[in-house]
Amino acid sequence: MERFYAEVPAARELADRSVGILVFPRVYKAGLGVGFAAGDGALQVHGQTVQYYRTTSASFGFQIGAQGRTEIVLFRTQEALDKFRASQNWQAGIDGSIAVVQFGVGKSIDTDNVRDPIIGFIFDNKGLMYDLSFKGAKYWKIDKQ
Repeated sequence: MERFYAEVPAARELADRSVGILVFPRVYKAGLGVGFAAGDGALQVHGQTVQYYRTTSASFGFQIGAQGRTEIVLFRTQEALDKFRASQNWQAGIDGSIAVVQFGVGKSIDTDNVRDPIIGFIFDNKGLMYDLSFKGAKYWKIDKQ
Protein backbone atom coordinates (compact mmCIF):
# COMPACT_ATOMS: atom_id res chain seq x y z
CA MET A 1 0.00 0.00 0.00
CA GLU A 2 2.91 2.37 0.58
CA ARG A 3 3.75 2.33 -3.12
CA PHE A 4 0.09 3.03 -3.93
CA TYR A 5 0.12 6.00 -1.56
CA ALA A 6 3.40 7.28 -3.02
CA GLU A 7 2.50 6.97 -6.71
CA VAL A 8 -1.21 7.74 -6.88
CA PRO A 9 -2.36 11.29 -6.19
CA ALA A 10 -5.04 11.33 -3.49
CA ALA A 11 -4.56 7.60 -2.82
CA ARG A 12 -4.97 7.94 0.94
CA GLU A 13 -8.17 9.91 0.49
CA LEU A 14 -9.53 7.31 -1.94
CA ALA A 15 -8.60 4.50 0.46
CA ASP A 16 -10.11 6.32 3.45
CA ARG A 17 -13.38 6.78 1.54
CA SER A 18 -13.51 3.09 0.59
CA VAL A 19 -15.36 0.43 2.60
CA GLY A 20 -12.96 -2.33 1.53
CA ILE A 21 -9.57 -2.72 -0.13
CA LEU A 22 -8.47 -5.83 -2.03
CA VAL A 23 -4.67 -6.01 -2.34
CA PHE A 24 -2.73 -8.42 -4.54
CA PRO A 25 0.94 -7.64 -3.84
CA ARG A 26 2.18 -9.89 -6.64
CA VAL A 27 0.21 -11.12 -9.64
CA TYR A 28 2.40 -13.09 -12.04
CA LYS A 29 1.64 -13.01 -15.74
CA ALA A 30 3.25 -15.24 -18.34
CA GLY A 31 2.48 -15.94 -21.95
CA LEU A 32 3.50 -17.51 -25.18
CA GLY A 33 0.63 -16.69 -27.53
CA VAL A 34 -1.92 -17.08 -24.72
CA GLY A 35 -1.33 -15.19 -21.49
CA PHE A 36 -2.24 -16.30 -17.99
CA ALA A 37 -2.03 -14.33 -14.74
CA ALA A 38 -2.52 -15.47 -11.15
CA GLY A 39 -1.89 -14.21 -7.64
CA ASP A 40 -3.07 -14.30 -4.04
CA GLY A 41 -4.24 -11.32 -2.04
CA ALA A 42 -6.17 -10.10 0.97
CA LEU A 43 -9.38 -8.16 1.48
CA GLN A 44 -9.12 -5.51 4.17
CA VAL A 45 -12.12 -3.90 5.84
CA HIS A 46 -11.47 -1.11 8.35
CA GLY A 47 -7.74 -1.90 8.17
CA GLN A 48 -8.19 -5.56 9.12
CA THR A 49 -7.74 -8.56 6.84
CA VAL A 50 -11.10 -10.35 6.67
CA GLN A 51 -10.55 -12.85 3.84
CA TYR A 52 -7.91 -14.09 1.41
CA TYR A 53 -8.53 -14.30 -2.33
CA ARG A 54 -6.96 -15.67 -5.49
CA THR A 55 -7.21 -13.97 -8.87
CA THR A 56 -6.68 -15.44 -12.32
CA SER A 57 -7.13 -14.11 -15.82
CA ALA A 58 -6.35 -15.16 -19.37
CA SER A 59 -5.59 -13.07 -22.42
CA PHE A 60 -5.20 -13.81 -26.09
CA GLY A 61 -3.06 -12.26 -28.80
CA PHE A 62 0.66 -11.96 -29.36
CA GLN A 63 2.53 -12.07 -26.07
CA ILE A 64 5.73 -13.61 -24.90
CA GLY A 65 7.55 -13.47 -21.58
CA ALA A 66 6.69 -13.09 -17.93
CA GLN A 67 6.16 -10.20 -15.54
CA GLY A 68 4.89 -9.42 -12.08
CA ARG A 69 2.50 -6.69 -11.08
CA THR A 70 0.58 -5.38 -8.08
CA GLU A 71 -3.19 -4.92 -8.16
CA ILE A 72 -5.26 -2.82 -5.76
CA VAL A 73 -9.07 -2.73 -5.87
CA LEU A 74 -11.07 -0.21 -3.84
CA PHE A 75 -14.70 -0.92 -2.98
CA ARG A 76 -16.37 2.48 -2.68
CA THR A 77 -19.87 1.31 -1.67
CA GLN A 78 -21.09 -1.22 0.87
CA GLU A 79 -23.38 -2.74 -1.76
CA ALA A 80 -20.46 -3.45 -4.12
CA LEU A 81 -18.39 -4.95 -1.29
CA ASP A 82 -21.27 -7.11 -0.05
CA LYS A 83 -21.95 -8.47 -3.55
CA PHE A 84 -18.25 -9.27 -4.00
CA ARG A 85 -17.99 -11.02 -0.62
CA ALA A 86 -21.17 -13.05 -1.19
CA SER A 87 -19.95 -14.42 -4.52
CA GLN A 88 -18.16 -17.76 -4.87
CA ASN A 89 -16.47 -16.79 -8.16
CA TRP A 90 -16.70 -13.07 -8.88
CA GLN A 91 -15.72 -12.06 -12.42
CA ALA A 92 -14.87 -8.51 -13.44
CA GLY A 93 -17.04 -7.38 -16.33
CA ILE A 94 -19.82 -9.87 -15.51
CA ASP A 95 -20.53 -9.70 -11.77
CA GLY A 96 -19.35 -6.10 -11.55
CA SER A 97 -16.99 -3.68 -13.21
CA ILE A 98 -13.68 -2.45 -11.89
CA ALA A 99 -13.07 1.03 -13.28
CA VAL A 100 -9.47 2.00 -13.94
CA VAL A 101 -9.16 5.60 -12.77
CA GLN A 102 -8.09 8.09 -15.42
CA PHE A 103 -5.77 10.89 -14.33
CA GLY A 104 -6.24 14.53 -15.21
CA VAL A 105 -3.75 17.29 -15.87
CA GLY A 106 -0.65 16.86 -13.74
CA LYS A 107 -1.65 13.28 -12.86
CA SER A 108 -4.33 14.55 -10.49
CA ILE A 109 -7.52 12.80 -9.41
CA ASP A 110 -10.64 14.70 -8.46
CA THR A 111 -11.80 12.37 -5.67
CA ASP A 112 -15.20 14.07 -5.55
CA ASN A 113 -15.86 12.97 -9.14
CA VAL A 114 -14.83 9.33 -8.73
CA ARG A 115 -18.32 7.80 -8.82
CA ASP A 116 -17.63 4.18 -9.74
CA PRO A 117 -18.48 1.72 -6.94
CA ILE A 118 -15.29 -0.30 -7.60
CA ILE A 119 -12.03 1.21 -8.82
CA GLY A 120 -8.68 -0.43 -9.48
CA PHE A 121 -5.00 0.31 -9.94
CA ILE A 122 -2.28 -1.85 -11.49
CA PHE A 123 1.46 -1.36 -10.97
CA ASP A 124 4.40 -3.07 -12.65
CA ASN A 125 8.08 -2.72 -11.81
CA LYS A 126 8.13 0.67 -13.60
CA GLY A 127 5.16 2.13 -11.74
CA LEU A 128 1.47 2.75 -12.23
CA MET A 129 0.09 1.25 -15.45
CA TYR A 130 -2.60 3.35 -17.15
CA ASP A 131 -3.96 1.42 -20.12
CA LEU A 132 -4.97 -1.88 -18.55
CA SER A 133 -8.29 -3.48 -17.71
CA PHE A 134 -9.48 -5.86 -15.03
CA LYS A 135 -12.12 -7.28 -17.39
CA GLY A 136 -12.22 -11.07 -17.28
CA ALA A 137 -10.29 -11.35 -14.02
CA LYS A 138 -11.82 -13.90 -11.66
CA TYR A 139 -11.68 -13.78 -7.88
CA TRP A 140 -12.49 -16.44 -5.31
CA LYS A 141 -11.96 -17.02 -1.60
CA ILE A 142 -9.07 -19.16 -0.42
CA ASP A 143 -7.90 -20.44 2.94
CA LYS A 144 -4.55 -19.00 3.94
CA GLN A 145 -2.52 -21.18 6.30
